[in-house]
Amino acid sequence: MSSPPLAPPAQPAQPDGPGRAAAQVSPPGSPTVIRASGVGKKFVAYHKRATSLKERFVRREAANGDDFWALRDIDVQIGRGQTVGLAGANGSGKSTLLKVLAGILRPTHGEVAVNGRIASLLELGAGFNGELSGRDNVYLNASLLGLSKREIDRLFDSIVDFSELRHKIDDEVKHYSSGQYVRLGFAVAVHVDPDILLVDEVLAVGDEAFQRKCLDKIAQFRSEGRTILFVTHSLDLIESMCDRILVLESGNMIFDGQPAVGTKLLRQRLGSLPVEGVAVPYDLAPVKPTAVTFSHSPGSPAQVQYDPGEQLTVSVELDLTDHAPPHVYLHVEIMGQGEIPIWMMETPAGGISPGPGLSVVDFVVPRLPELLGAFAVNVRVSDASTGQPVTARRFEDLFGVSGLQGAGLLRVDYEARLRR
Repeated sequence: MSSPPLAPPAQPAQPDGPGRAAAQVSPPGSPTVIRASGVGKKFVAYHKRATSLKERFVRREAANGDDFWALRDIDVQIGRGQTVGLAGANGSGKSTLLKVLAGILRPTHGEVAVNGRIASLLELGAGFNGELSGRDNVYLNASLLGLSKREIDRLFDSIVDFSELRHKIDDEVKHYSSGQYVRLGFAVAVHVDPDILLVDEVLAVGDEAFQRKCLDKIAQFRSEGRTILFVTHSLDLIESMCDRILVLESGNMIFDGQPAVGTKLLRQRLGSLPVEGVAVPYDLAPVKPTAVTFSHSPGSPAQVQYDPGEQLTVSVELDLTDHAPPHVYLHVEIMGQGEIPIWMMETPAGGISPGPGLSVVDFVVPRLPELLGAFAVNVRVSDASTGQPVTARRFEDLFGVSGLQGAGLLRVDYEARLRR
């Protein structure tokens, strides 16, 4: 795929709202090999199609359809050697983004630039001709990916051995099972010596042994410093294999950062995190913490992704009845993985007096510490005059803090000394 040369990576932009995440730049010293800038992709959804040429002319309204945006304003930079997982619910735009990056689909607006040879396995049997044999399809598919006949001759036996389909290689591909399609397609893709490998969810079709073989090949590519992007619904796989995750929702990229943070955020959005009960009956409480939101400053647009050193505002919405204590005290805990309290924030010792109705209490953290992870919020309310508990609520809303260090919750300064 020929593409214009890439400029040096830009500095990361700050998220500008809940529906859009900032593009994360490549790690220092890692050249950018894929860059998407303001990419959107529109399709037209037809509710009623003309069934003949005559009907097309007679009933012109049959051709009318509604615009459907599969991608909206995607900004992303992928560095050389990164392994990136694309995740999201069905219909979030993952596969569409992969096809746009591969050059299979042209974006409606925005630009995509790629440096390097791409090998893609995006759809079951993509690029295969069902009437041709497996042997012929190896030559056809590999030539489409940029190999010469001499190169394919040299690699042919290795491709067939990897696919484990020597007994079927001269049969017509239309007689292959879905798993055999995947075997042959993946075997060709990984033998074209790609700089960039794009893989969709098709690996889920193969049997367990072949999936393991494919994952081992991807691990080999990682060790060789190649760039890999893959779509999967296996969040555990993303956590174990990826350096980075892009989370999409309704065509928007809502998170770009550490896999452990992104997968937890996605599980929370999908409702698959366990829900815990509150310490005091919530429905009967005269003071109810009804919502928690995260933003840069009080009243600014909500966002869920932050960098160390950034300002964070945690806003707790309260609903007070006429029977609420005149002064209430809030104790807010920021909870990390394993329900470990990371830090806590409190209102002044004398409490606050919000009065009946809805009120919002903003806790402003001027500078986030150097830590990584996804964090939830636990709010406890008590009567400031008596100290008696009123109610408590554990919110499942999460915010994430990401950074350049590869692992661990904290980054500490240290030096190594040799002692003899």
